[in-house]
Amino acid sequence: MLSGVAVTTAMAASVILGAAPAAAVTVPLTRAATETAKPEPLPIPDDPTDPIRAQEYWLDGAKVRDAWRVTRGEGVTIAVIDTGIGKPPGVFDRAVTDGIDVSGAGSPDGRTPVGTLDPNHGTRVASLAAGRGNADGTGMIGVAPAAKLLSVSLGFGASATVPFSEQVAKGMKWAVDKGADVINLSFTTNTLDWDQSWDDAFLYAFEHDVVVVVAAGNRGSGTSIVGAPATIPGVLTVGGVDPTGVASRGASTQGITIGISAPSESLLGYSASGQLVQWDGTSGAAPIVAGAAALVRAAHPELDAANVINRIIKTAVPVPEMSSAPDPLYGYGLLDVGAAVTASVPAVKENPMGDLKEWVRVYRRADSPVQPTPGPSAEPVTVSPLPAAEPPTEPGSPLLPTSESLLYGTLPLLAVTVPGILVALGVTAAARRIRLERGRRTPTP
Repeated sequence: MLSGVAVTTAMAASVILGAAPAAAVTVPLTRAATETAKPEPLPIPDDPTDPIRAQEYWLDGAKVRDAWRVTRGEGVTIAVIDTGIGKPPGVFDRAVTDGIDVSGAGSPDGRTPVGTLDPNHGTRVASLAAGRGNADGTGMIGVAPAAKLLSVSLGFGASATVPFSEQVAKGMKWAVDKGADVINLSFTTNTLDWDQSWDDAFLYAFEHDVVVVVAAGNRGSGTSIVGAPATIPGVLTVGGVDPTGVASRGASTQGITIGISAPSESLLGYSASGQLVQWDGTSGAAPIVAGAAALVRAAHPELDAANVINRIIKTAVPVPEMSSAPDPLYGYGLLDVGAAVTASVPAVKENPMGDLKEWVRVYRRADSPVQPTPGPSAEPVTVSPLPAAEPPTEPGSPLLPTSESLLYGTLPLLAVTVPGILVALGVTAAARRIRLERGRRTPTP
């Protein structure tokens, strides 16, 4: 048995995927991992003592193996809108059913990794959501290993000629039309608001009963608080925790829209070339939750998207540090996939994460006041015309005074002005005489 496994450390950036993989390092198995007790037989090949699978601590920590006793995600489709799902040997055999490139820089099937900074990001995301694992129960496996995948390749930053907001809107609508049950978005824009084109795109997903899972972002990549699309009402925003269940300092952020927390540190994932890498970030926490949503949808096909989300947040495990529910760090608590699949949860009629349609009505397209219109019994009213203006009695120039202007203007003005002038002249003359008299006096010896 191997004592360790060579993996590559890579940080998933929160702002338009801005980090690059680091050098390869050897990560030894922890004592807890090597001593993991083998669970009851599951309806899927699974060897917890395998050195790679033993590092997937979330399989037991988030009770994924418990959910596998019920379902592996059969019949559910997850769309990964990211840098594209590559073709690592054996990882996604017959899993990716369709794809598209919306960046203008990839291949038509969406399977060519796009970008220069971290083109393998989408492949790592997909492997956490629905990686197949090996037939003998070894190797990395995703949360919903029987779910189908759709690959939508985005271009981040200068790697695309198409505006980013336009890419996302097109990718969302394409994924819905291709039958996605769950959509995963492992990126953030670092702004609270979003382009108005996203209103229609996300509403299109919600109106077609799709669960949309979004990463909250990472402080280590400059995201101090959640940004769009994690701020869009109705999405399930995922915060990140370390292997002990404590909110991650660098690989998560905070915000009132966080609905659930999942592991975001020491994660595993495959690159497009098939290399197993270790990475951090809510970019990895989100597909763990997307896989959980796929398991819930497979186990309860009668539930709509609102009730799938409700099951995930209502069965979350509270954290002692939580100040409220939802909490700005943990949301409703830690992900418990086994409970989300098996627990009895009352149904809801509305999405607990908000109503985008109402938000759009209030903030984008508020109804204008209705103007009153005449009723069917209203009749027009006849108004008599005004009398014609009287013509001038005498022709004259507008520059010459008239009798009215002399009577009411000029004469009263003269009556007031002339006496005033006379008084002023008298005062001035008197003052002059006084000064002259003073000047004739001689000074007293």
